[in-house]
Amino acid sequence: MMGHTSAALLFFLLLSHGCSGPGSSAPVQLKYKATGNSPEVLALYEAWFGHPKHIAIDYSSHDPAVIRRQIHAAKAMGISAFVVDWYGDREPFIDRSYALMQASAAKRKFHVAMMYDEADEEDGATDEAIADFTMFHETYLSSKAPGHQAYLTYKGRPVIFIFPKGGHTDWDRVRAVVNKWDTPPLLIDENLPGQYADALDGFYAWINPGAKGWAADGGNWGEQYLSDFYQTMVSKYPDKMIVGGAWSQFDDSKATWSLNRHISARCGQTFQDTFNFWRKYVPVDDPIPFVMIETWNDYEEGSAVEHGLPTCGKASQ
Repeated sequence: MMGHTSAALLFFLLLSHGCSGPGSSAPVQLKYKATGNSPEVLALYEAWFGHPKHIAIDYSSHDPAVIRRQIHAAKAMGISAFVVDWYGDREPFIDRSYALMQASAAKRKFHVAMMYDEADEEDGATDEAIADFTMFHETYLSSKAPGHQAYLTYKGRPVIFIFPKGGHTDWDRVRAVVNKWDTPPLLIDENLPGQYADALDGFYAWINPGAKGWAADGGNWGEQYLSDFYQTMVSKYPDKMIVGGAWSQFDDSKATWSLNRHISARCGQTFQDTFNFWRKYVPVDDPIPFVMIETWNDYEEGSAVEHGLPTCGKASQ
């Protein structure tokens, strides 16, 4: 029987001990390293609940009491920041959610970051991105922005994540614009570097079953994908920031866009394996800056850890 358990103790064990693979003894000279003894733990946050386009759950992303409760729960789990999906003025509901989250985080010694959902139209994606980034900077990052001190930084620079869609954005042009900010941000894209590697500062691993594809039983949990990601980043792109990815399970059956994709929780083993995978390629005493849990609350794609991590057995019944 599947149940859920609190993640606080598990996070402590993973960060303190974890696992070490054959590659961990190899010398690695990474440009971006953790500022402490272990990676900072982030969690991807979906801010669209309460909007009619998405499934109804037991709360609204616009409820300040809910946001306060979520921040408290995340901190208890060892999470230091929510990375909030954000679409600029294409999604006013989500923009309002982000504003509430940043304001609340500032009051509770918590952090927040933006994951920019790229526009997927073939024409205009770059202009849209430039306008959105400019709006975000003025509204949330400037010294006059409410709660700006809560924004996630790495050695003083704001960290902005990118979720690619159509792949039509010219990131060289975006980089030229953001470089003019008082403090240029670190831009972190999904998966491995591609055409715009020079414009981007780092890359994060995202939920992926690997080259074998989605298995009906969810057995392809991402081992080969993560191996390729970390090995390639460490060996070929040590000058880029590596952001680890961790997930507990995946099931998009409730989503209107469902493709019947599954990753099994394996009684909590999937989370433990993905959370620790970076240690196989990076020495544990020279850790990467961040590991991002994917996700805090995506109930449409069945990857939420908000209510704890999945377990099996009588103890969780």
